Amino acid sequence: MTARIEHLVTSGLFALDGGVWDVENNVWLVGDDEEVLVIDAAHDADAIEKAVGGRRLTAIVCTHAHNDHIDAAPELATRTGAPVLLHPADRELWEQTHPGTAPDGELADGQVLTVAGTALTVLHTPGHSPGGVCLYAPELGTVFTGDTLFHGGPGATGRSFSDFPTIVDSIRERLLSLPAETVVRTGHGENTTVGGEAPALPEWIARGH
Repeated sequence: MTARIEHLVTSGLFALDGGVWDVENNVWLVGDDEEVLVIDAAHDADAIEKAVGGRRLTAIVCTHAHNDHIDAAPELATRTGAPVLLHPADRELWEQTHPGTAPDGELADGQVLTVAGTALTVLHTPGHSPGGVCLYAPELGTVFTGDTLFHGGPGATGRSFSDFPTIVDSIRERLLSLPAETVVRTGHGENTTVGGEAPALPEWIARGH
């Protein structure tokens, strides 16, 4: 049986470079009735644990290490025994939120995670942060993009650890090359598709964000 996608929205604070903002985050769960994987354990370990609902949690995958995407990860890991996985290029950001601790494992470009018989391929997409990743699930016709690509453009690159030309390269090479009908499930806000975003790439480059 192919895995299904479940969606949870949690609320909390995003803090970086001395600023603090109220945000809502998308938490994605991929799995079946027996096991599940969580993408971005944001803000509310209680709500995410409830959504897991007693299933075996195979992994807590961090698309990047901004605090609003990882703040509930260690607590959820403690409760469930699931490993927290992060690309090593984002360790410095991780330590700003969870000093003295470390993720349980590393993500690498091309790595394949499997849950409920469904493969999710890790795509390293730096730019919003050095270790930003997306997860591509062709069997589900979707890619989970964290804060790399949104409906309407790239993730923000105006703060520390980010770079606009790098995120443009990541989007062009790793995401817009996917099938046009691929559903883009983002870290914040509404879904979009690869085909819906691709024509706007020149506009994003021209405006510089």
